[in-house]
Amino acid sequence: MSSDPFNNLDPDGEVKVLPRHLAGPGPTDLRTAWPFPFEEDWSLTQPAKGPALATSPCLRLWTGLVPEPDSRGKGKWTIAANRVPFAAPTWQITFDATTPIELLHDVHTELLDLYLEDRHSDRDRLFEDDTPPQEAYTPLLARGWSHQVKTDGTQLFHAPDGLGGVRHRYATTGIDTPIWSAWGGSPSEPSWRAQFSFGAPTTLVAAFTASLISTEPVRRSVGDIPFHTRRNLYLATATTARQPSPSSPAAVPPAAGPAPGRTR
Repeated sequence: MSSDPFNNLDPDGEVKVLPRHLAGPGPTDLRTAWPFPFEEDWSLTQPAKGPALATSPCLRLWTGLVPEPDSRGKGKWTIAANRVPFAAPTWQITFDATTPIELLHDVHTELLDLYLEDRHSDRDRLFEDDTPPQEAYTPLLARGWSHQVKTDGTQLFHAPDGLGGVRHRYATTGIDTPIWSAWGGSPSEPSWRAQFSFGAPTTLVAAFTASLISTEPVRRSVGDIPFHTRRNLYLATATTARQPSPSSPAAVPPAAGPAPGRTR
């Protein structure tokens, strides 16, 4: 019996799979990752090759992609904010380019919401967010992630399959140490990593973890799904297939309700 649930599917066909943290990056599409109103006032620099950059009208917020095809993470997505235009970043968030595109989309969507909320109120949540950390990690516990508190001032949350994790430093001693970090795949050789620096809004971390555990399947080409995570994926739908084989059924998703949502 084949151990690959996608063995009988056309490599060029598309499927919908779960969990998200093992699905692979998906297509690197800036418009999917960045849901900003470029037709209005956000700027977009998108050369044919090399880094791409999106900037807010106030010039205090920017997000970019630097491709590095020969590196393990294939490059970096970076979100950064500074209190004064062109000053050093006050906080930043980084993702390997191998991070699932849906996670990037949901974090950037929340980023835009925070930006618009600040712009039309007297609040400044991009720099003074009072969201408690439990809003980011309680949904993980509700979805069956394990919890471990360590004596070094960190707490760890691991996915039920053991192939994903979130680390929260609740007693950090330096602003250069990431407060939150996450990964998908083997802890020793993760498929992707994400880091949220000191000062990054917890609201954005909560958007990330909510997307991470979402039960909405993601669409992937069969040939783009990483081989080392295929046995741990659930197949929701397939659009094309090879000759079906009753001896090698694709896995079906477990019964699950919607992932815990967040309210603001």
